[in-house]
Amino acid sequence: MALKLALDTFLHPDEFVPVVQMILSDQRAKIAPKEPGRRFCYEQLNRVSRSFAIVIQKLPVELRDPVCVFYLVLRALDTVEDDMNIAKSIKVPLLRTFCDIIYDRSWSMDCGDAKYRTLMMQYPLVTQVFLSFTPGEKKVITDITRRMGNGMADFIDEGIPPTIADYDLYCHYVAGLVGIGVTELFVESGLESPSLLEEEGLSNHMGLFLQKTNIIRDYLEDINEEPAPRMFWPKEIWGKYANSLEDFKKPENRVAALKCLNHMVTDALRHGVFSLDYMAKVRDPRIFEFCAIPQAMAFATLSLCYNNPKVFQGVVKQRRGQAAKMMRFMKDMPALYRCFRDLAEKMEARCRTETCNDPSVAITLEHLRAIKHACISGLADSNLVSWDQHFTRYFSILFILSFLFPFHGKFTGMCACPSNLSLLLAGGVLILAVVFSAKDVPLPVIQQLLAICVFIAALVSYLQPLAWPRPVTA
Repeated sequence: MALKLALDTFLHPDEFVPVVQMILSDQRAKIAPKEPGRRFCYEQLNRVSRSFAIVIQKLPVELRDPVCVFYLVLRALDTVEDDMNIAKSIKVPLLRTFCDIIYDRSWSMDCGDAKYRTLMMQYPLVTQVFLSFTPGEKKVITDITRRMGNGMADFIDEGIPPTIADYDLYCHYVAGLVGIGVTELFVESGLESPSLLEEEGLSNHMGLFLQKTNIIRDYLEDINEEPAPRMFWPKEIWGKYANSLEDFKKPENRVAALKCLNHMVTDALRHGVFSLDYMAKVRDPRIFEFCAIPQAMAFATLSLCYNNPKVFQGVVKQRRGQAAKMMRFMKDMPALYRCFRDLAEKMEARCRTETCNDPSVAITLEHLRAIKHACISGLADSNLVSWDQHFTRYFSILFILSFLFPFHGKFTGMCACPSNLSLLLAGGVLILAVVFSAKDVPLPVIQQLLAICVFIAALVSYLQPLAWPRPVTA
């Protein structure tokens, strides 16, 4: 894993600084609080979702504990729903009463796979932290848990969502409500305006965008679930291409499988514009980062899944360097607009070449153009500039330049050689980049300094030897 990451970073030098920052953030996420309940919560968060454990650090301190526990409560609820070994007669009442169980200091349950069993067996530690929250925070978490649990129970009784409307409703229960809940926690903290609560529809779309991406990506894992497969793709879509959802994992059905996959991706893309609308209304920069990073990663994952047979063969995921860049740059709306615009343009080009005869391609292009139009309009209306838009590009140019020229001369003559000066500048920039990326602070001044360093390094490296002679050594 480490060797692969190193190779990827070497092949994509613009990802070096973001990867360093992601590694440091990962280490910070593993620093657990001293208090036993909170320590357990953050340890479990790292265990069940390392990416969320990193992203939650973007939040203001006063929001981290409520959001962490909110995530774990819903993860426990989801574990009950997903465990196919729990009889329906036990599972359905448990889901419907889980909002009361979260107040029970003694409740625990041996269920779920190995990844979640510790969380479920030692759940009273989560309850301990939950009960320490303000009445407003507890009310938000309880209400969302109640609504989600009842929704999950309804779908266990009804089975696979047959229509797209049912699919949307299921995703609302398991993910749209999460978006609504975190929005309520943002407002409860006083860091966001109460007017954001009026945008419940946009919060829901944001959750659906994430959930549908996960459902598409996890097709093979879900269909191979034991003792019974988990099937979330709506029959209204897959029924156009096969007699059974399980048929898509067979190689002989690959053409039909890809058509269905592209239809599923197209359905998910319709939520992208609404996600941008929600993000444009978020005012706190730390909350913005927390929300924007998963949205950008979801769109990138959808782009990877589109027309990709690997969805039916294994796991489709971004390179860590790409994910690290998104974590690094998603600091404001211009950055998010550029990310969505670039992804939409790349998918649009693929639609014209790879899938021009696909049954759903016209609607795919319609959604992509809507996303692109929203991004172009947003960038035109915005007076903001992302400080680090070209940060890694500057660094990567200098990083490569430092290796183009061999090291000559003794230490006393180092600065008399343009190649050595380039190397010294590269070393200095490397130190600056790592230090400031670790601190995760705005760097408009540092960005300009790096640009000057790049210019000087390039200039002196290409000066004529006679204008800058090497020192003579004995």
